[in-house]
Order: sequence, then structure tokens, then C-alpha cells
Amino acid sequence: MSARGLTKKQTTSAEIVLERPMVTRHYKMVWDLDRCVGCQIGPAVCPKDAVKHIPAELEGGRMVKRAGVDIDAEACIFCGMCAVMCPTQAISMTINGEPEIPIIDYEAFPKLIESTVFERELFDFGLKDFVVNNCPTHVISYNAEADTMEVDDAHCIRCRQCEVASSGAFQVVQPWEGLVRLQRDKCVEGCLACADICPTRALHIDDDGELTLADYYCIKCGACMQICPVKPEVEKYTTTFEVKEIEVKRERERVMNAHDLPIWVERWRVKHSPVDSGAWRAALLDMADDKAGAVEIDRTRALRRRDLLKALAGGKAMLERAKH
Repeated sequence: MSARGLTKKQTTSAEIVLERPMVTRHYKMVWDLDRCVGCQIGPAVCPKDAVKHIPAELEGGRMVKRAGVDIDAEACIFCGMCAVMCPTQAISMTINGEPEIPIIDYEAFPKLIESTVFERELFDFGLKDFVVNNCPTHVISYNAEADTMEVDDAHCIRCRQCEVASSGAFQVVQPWEGLVRLQRDKCVEGCLACADICPTRALHIDDDGELTLADYYCIKCGACMQICPVKPEVEKYTTTFEVKEIEVKRERERVMNAHDLPIWVERWRVKHSPVDSGAWRAALLDMADDKAGAVEIDRTRALRRRDLLKALAGGKAMLERAKH
């Protein structure tokens, strides 16, 4: 029996690999489990519920086993939503060996606007070893031949540690804007699990052994909320939004005790390329605070107004040409 069209799955302690060979296209997706922090964004955006969250294991308030995921190979459709939204760049996709994400190619999902740029003339190269060693994901290196600093952009998580360590020679644009709040008086005594899982060291243990938040480094992944033993209380409700003049209803969950939680993360706004897509709007509602949904509605309306004005301007130009 031919394996064409069937998804093959290989799982090790380091990664999950899915491959689907077709007649003319060979799809491959790789989840780097060392980079995955169990943030729940992948499961939230997956349209087929193919991504399952595996909770971290704690002992005495410390993480002894990382959170992770498992993938239902039969359910996965290789759309790439999870790869676009992964905040730790743990997911990569290729088609016929070349990087490609179908959901972006079909213009159903945007590209996130994010970057890490090195300004050589602003850098004190006496800091190069410090900057390299300070990067929490080890994506910065020094190129001795070119005498410059280099960034593995495909795996950079935009934590801004390099920006501070280099005194501004690195400039970082994060895709998400939002809020993170730590209330240590509400923590379980002795628990430091959120510092163990934080991929950017925004949450860390200071020299006095106290849990500390440096919110400038936070990428709004939400892994801290997932690992926290104090869980939110939620209620379900129905929300509606419009896509191309069609009203869509969607079930959502609202956190009722946010101010009683030790750690709280909100995602308000995401920088991205223009798109008018129901898939994107639905994913945004699952990932973000209601404020992000309102921003997206305003963005969509603005794009429609722009297109209308262009059409009207084109019509006026045609009339003027006809007169002459």
C-alpha cells in the first residue's frame, strides 16, 4: 500500500517530526521540544484541535519536567497557523525542502512584524562576549572574519536582552504589545516554577532568592500562567465578529479572577501585515485579550475604507479622462 498522502510521525525527547509526502509536494513540520515552553498558543490557534498541551511537572514549587505538546498526526492539515504564532520559534515548516507556510501563501494569515537589527557603528565590541553569553536562546554570535555580530533570525524570540546588553546597538521589534503583572503576595509559598519556564528571563530569581519580574523582556508567551499552580476561574460566553459582511459566532472563555492570580499576561495588539481573514480573526480571539479584537475590527474597517477610496479615486480619474 502506498504511503503517499499519509502523515508519518516521529517523536524523540528533542523533537516531533511530521511528514506528509504527496504527488508533487512533500510537507514537513518539526517541533523543537527544547524550545517549546508549553505556552498553549499552538493548541489555541489549531483549527483541527491537533495540538495537545502536556502540562509541566512540579516538585516543591520547581519545574522537574518541562511542559510540552503532542500532535495528532491524522488531524494535522499542515496549515502552519501554529508555526506563524509560536512565540519561541519552536516550529518550522518546509514544502519540498524549502521554508514555506501555506496559511500565509493563501493570504489567510498575516506575517507578524518583528525584527532584530544590529547597528555596528553603535556597538562597543568590548561587550561582544557579554552580549553573546547573555542571549537566553543562544542565537547571537560574533563573526570574526567580518568583525560583526550576527543573529539567527529564524530562532530569535525578540526578548530584547541583546538590546539592553549592547546599550542599544541591537534594535528589537516585538510583535505583541500587552501587559504582564506579578503579585508575589498571591504566589504559593516557595514556588518559583514560572522563573524556571520563562524563555526570556523576564521572570527570574534575584540574588536574594526572590522571584522578580523585568517586564521589558517579556514576549507575552503566557507560559508562566500555564505553569502556575494557581489556576484562573473561567466562564464561557459567545462573541460575534464580521468577516466579509458575514457574521460569525464563536465560543470563548473569560477569566473571572485575574486580579487574584500571582501572574497575569494580556495580549492587546499584534503587529502584522494586512489581511482580511476569518481564520485570522478567529485565531486572534483565541490568543488575545478582547482589546486586540477591537483593534483588528478597526484595522479591517480602515483597510476597507482605503480600498473604497482607491476605487473612487480610480473612477474619478476615468471620468476625467473620458471628458478630455
